Amino acid sequence: MIDETDRRIIAAMQEGLPLVPAPFARVAADLALPEPELMERIAALKARGVIRRIAAAPNHYKLGMTSNGMTVWDVDDARITDLGARVGALPFVTHCYERPRARPDWPYNLFAMVHGATRDEVEAKRGEIAALLGTACRGHDILYSTRILKKTGLRLKERT
Repeated sequence: MIDETDRRIIAAMQEGLPLVPAPFARVAADLALPEPELMERIAALKARGVIRRIAAAPNHYKLGMTSNGMTVWDVDDARITDLGARVGALPFVTHCYERPRARPDWPYNLFAMVHGATRDEVEAKRGEIAALLGTACRGHDILYSTRILKKTGLRLKERT
């Protein structure tokens, strides 16, 4: 359960933080809350799992990165935790995660999103991941984006 103040905080942030030098100070001022209280409440919401994370969600197309590919990898289960962390730490990987395979049609268990200005750039980055994974990788593919899907975070249900 969240109280009315938590609800106001979520509502104020659900469309994104203001693009100002001190966004949390602005949100706190808009809500007539002291900034330390706002930060404590956000931390408590995160600790309870109401908010998972606060992160930027850039529009890669507007940044000139029009080739976007989800690289998918069939990685040895005994090494996936270590290798997944290493892939996720690469500066050109925006998100990386493990998922269960769906055999026989889908053998992949590691996913890493890569963005670039061209497909050749994305393919070169995929080559770097392949080199990092080495013999622990039994197969891979890449799924290129064909359109932007709406990105949204936590949304409050309308009260009836």
